[in-house]
Amino acid sequence: MTNAWISGTVIATLVGVVGFFVVMRASSFAAHAIPNGAFAGAAGANLVGINPLFGLVIFALGAALGIGYSSRRTRSDVATALALVMMLALGAAFLATSNEYEPAINALLFGEILGVSSSEIVPVMVLAVVCALGLAVLYRPLLMSSISSELAVAQGVNVALIDVLFLVVLALSSALAVPVVGALLTFSLTIGPPAAARLLTNRPHRALACSMLLSLLTLWAAIASSYWSNLPIGFFVGTFSALVYLLARTWDTTRNRRLARTVA
Repeated sequence: MTNAWISGTVIATLVGVVGFFVVMRASSFAAHAIPNGAFAGAAGANLVGINPLFGLVIFALGAALGIGYSSRRTRSDVATALALVMMLALGAAFLATSNEYEPAINALLFGEILGVSSSEIVPVMVLAVVCALGLAVLYRPLLMSSISSELAVAQGVNVALIDVLFLVVLALSSALAVPVVGALLTFSLTIGPPAAARLLTNRPHRALACSMLLSLLTLWAAIASSYWSNLPIGFFVGTFSALVYLLARTWDTTRNRRLARTVA
């Protein structure tokens, strides 16, 4: 449980920042494809007898670089879909080769409250620091290109390079979240709270802070609920993320109606 709280807090904070830019850049499909594809890396790592986290990172980075490279030559959604299909195909082959991996499949797909062992805490922290430093360096050009790519180009920003570097950060954060949240539902934490934050405020810096806070609250509530109910943590992450977004959407709709009545 201690490992779950430590890793969960680090992951939620990081995913809150990354998810904010995912929503800003309309990169939801990539945020869905990369963790699902990275799941195959854990299967491959188990097959060769190394830490599954390393397999997650390698496959997530491979998917991100493949999407970034292919997007220059074809539509980004097509490139993302092809990367997802290739990773899942490799995962199916790995799973068919090793029977020892079967007991861990459910945990990596849907999350496991005790999914992060003590030996994985240090790698999780190291990767989180790398992601945080990357985001700090990329913050200004990334924010500018997320708001308006034309404006970013006019300011001399290499938008293509920023796209690839952001996909790398997204891949690393996804690899970190999979052991705790699960490959299938990491996407919900990446999209739900950040999308809700965008509805609560139009100012980027406030929306970013709000996204981090909502992600933290969502994952903390999911960890506690999973502990008390013995259900997969991914179920609660997905449910609470959707609930947070629905509440934010309701508040935003109500606010807009009141403003319309005031103007009328």
